[in-house]
Amino acid sequence: MNIKPISDLKNYGKVLQEVTNGEPVFLTKNGRGKYVIIDIEDYDKLKASLEVAESLKDAEASGTIDINTAKERFRL
Repeated sequence: MNIKPISDLKNYGKVLQEVTNGEPVFLTKNGRGKYVIIDIEDYDKLKASLEVAESLKDAEASGTIDINTAKERFRL
C-alpha cells in the first residue's frame, strides 16, 4: 500500500509516477486518509462495478426487470 502525506503533492510528478494500474496512491491529511489517486483504467473498472451494483439494487427493489433493460444496464 502506497501512503503519502498530501504535502508530497508539492512534487506531484514524482507522486503520479508511483500511480500504476492496480496500485493507487493514498494521500493523508493530518495523519488521516483523505484522497486516493488511481490509474484511469482502475477508475473505469470501479465505475463499471458501481453501475452494475446499482442496477442489481434497482432490479432487486423493483422485483424484476425486462431483458432489454438488463442488456442496457449491464453493457460494459
